[in-house]
Amino acid sequence: MLLHRKQLQAPLLSSPTLRPDRHAMAVGLLLRGLRSATRNSSTYLSSYSIHSPPLFSSPSSLLRRCLSTSAASSSVGASTAYEGAAMDPGMIRNVAVIAHVDHGKTTLMDRLLRQCGADIPHERAMDSISLERERGITIASKVTSISWKDHELNMVDTPGHADFGGEVERVVGMVEGAILVVDAGEGPLAQTKFVLSKALRYGLRPILLLNKVDRPSVSEETCNEVESLVFDLFANLGATEEQLDFPVLYASAKEGWASLTFTKSPPDNAKNMLPLLDSILKHVSPPQANVGEPFQMLVSMMERDFYLGRVLTGRITSGVIRVGDKLQGLKCTDDGTQKIEEGKVTKLMKKKGTCMVTIDCAGAGDIISMTGLNSPSIGHTVANVEVTTALPTIELDPPTISMTFGVNDAPLAGRDGTQLTGGKIGDRLMAEAETNLAINVLPGPLSESYEVQGRGELQLGILIENMRREGFELSVSPPKVMYKTEGNVKLEPIEEVTIEVNDEHVGLVMEALSHRRGEVVDMGPVPGTTGRTRLSLTCPSRGLVGYRSVFSSDTRGTGFMHRAFDCYAKFRGALGNVRKGVLVSTGQGIITAHALMSLEARGILFVFPGMETYEGMIVGEHSRDSDLDVNPVRTKELNNIRSAGKDENVRLTPPRLMTLEEAIGYVASDELIEVTPKAIRLRKRYLDGNKRKTMKNKPKE
Repeated sequence: MLLHRKQLQAPLLSSPTLRPDRHAMAVGLLLRGLRSATRNSSTYLSSYSIHSPPLFSSPSSLLRRCLSTSAASSSVGASTAYEGAAMDPGMIRNVAVIAHVDHGKTTLMDRLLRQCGADIPHERAMDSISLERERGITIASKVTSISWKDHELNMVDTPGHADFGGEVERVVGMVEGAILVVDAGEGPLAQTKFVLSKALRYGLRPILLLNKVDRPSVSEETCNEVESLVFDLFANLGATEEQLDFPVLYASAKEGWASLTFTKSPPDNAKNMLPLLDSILKHVSPPQANVGEPFQMLVSMMERDFYLGRVLTGRITSGVIRVGDKLQGLKCTDDGTQKIEEGKVTKLMKKKGTCMVTIDCAGAGDIISMTGLNSPSIGHTVANVEVTTALPTIELDPPTISMTFGVNDAPLAGRDGTQLTGGKIGDRLMAEAETNLAINVLPGPLSESYEVQGRGELQLGILIENMRREGFELSVSPPKVMYKTEGNVKLEPIEEVTIEVNDEHVGLVMEALSHRRGEVVDMGPVPGTTGRTRLSLTCPSRGLVGYRSVFSSDTRGTGFMHRAFDCYAKFRGALGNVRKGVLVSTGQGIITAHALMSLEARGILFVFPGMETYEGMIVGEHSRDSDLDVNPVRTKELNNIRSAGKDENVRLTPPRLMTLEEAIGYVASDELIEVTPKAIRLRKRYLDGNKRKTMKNKPKE
């Protein structure tokens, strides 16, 4: 037992039996014994097993790691230091939180962080990107860790929208377990099937968490029905018997509690997330990793830091890594394993709660971030210099949609942005493709243009929005579906669509989707509600482009639509009439109220007086199916009786100002979107009217 120095000195100096001249000798002998005991305890700490009772009463595994590192470095050799600093894989749990959009994943992560003592600066703390906070959706996967009962829980928050499915695919291989969050009122939806199929494919055994059970419409019968639907979904996706025996918990992430049994409101002393945390320790297996083998890590995430360079994140497959170790980057090619770069680890980091902390050492099974290498990217392997084989790469579903990004060549180009050239646009797109494997960038059909392939218009819309906020100006083509050909049969991507609307809007929705080649699979009332109908359909991806704004208008904002990629199937034929013609400007200058007053009867306007326009710019939607050339800059002719300043009070209908996503879904094949930091304009591909007529009459190849 170690005693404090003051505890040793006080009784000795106050003892009446010792003479003052012997006090110093006695104290020196005891202090020498104290130093000897400290050295012995350091050796004891270096070989201390993490399964033993904790020597220091601290819940933080990071503190234990720091203590063991310092103790090991002061005692024996380097091998003992590795064993002391690296956490035992048996005390690690790697878990992903997967769900459909708006089912409560990020809110659940907030409650788990708070339960384990993390400081949450604001709600939805894991949504660190500005666009995520603005739109209320998760765009990129994030990793954090929390300490619970001497265990390290590495938690991965994943997006729930179908367009960001690549974020789920690349991180699900890092974990051994998953929490499947399902809304107890809505049940499993389209994206639930997608994320669950990925989890089952990697052999994970998900924990089912029925969220939002405190809602008035949710009852125990409703939860039992949802549980049965989830079980059927497991079975249809080919789950094993062990996976079918999934544990079920009931929770209200908003209120911050979870329960092993159904309840609408647990007692005050049980309103916490302890049952979920204990279930993770019980049902999620520790990573299968060997600390004694050479170091290997598959890069699953990559970020760029202005000071640190590339920050590579992944789960350590085997071995131990320390600051200063020599490493190399490897990648799999058709000819075998290729060496990319050789370097040295400059920094090791780990996310603890909402903060990034620096560590000295990490071992197999842990999820960490490292810097020091400048070439490896997502899907590459980082390993010791003696390793010659790369780890298997991440398999992602192919992109289903593409858009062409090019230089903005409109008459108003160069006024708002600072990044204008094709070279800067190409560099930015290549950098995005490195950090997001679900996006492919290829050379475009024209010079200084690039074909960007992705999962959906929302994913590409987020990319465009980020670029315009960074000062880019560019022109964007309408999205095109990527087809396949197998055995002389043309195949197209088909999406699974789940729609929930009021009964009076069912006819409008079904009529609109029939023009878009949608086929109804199932239809019935929504459980627990009155006057609501749920539709399950399959529809081509090209038919759903631009339909979300039409759907919101048809349902007066009361409907819900969720979609996810299903499969490639036979081409379903041409679409019906899904959009009317447009009003195209023939003049250049400032738009006047006098001109718009006469154009209101022609259709819906996209502009207002005072805006600047040019020839070929789209200023509105025509009430008919054909395009119409108009002059929105026409002014009132003056004479000796009236002047421009004296006119009747013009009252115009407020224009329809499109968002970026609405513009992407609206433009036709002969049109482009002009994107600048301050404006989003629609225009014809060919600005000159005579050129448009020539190209329209040109026979198609």
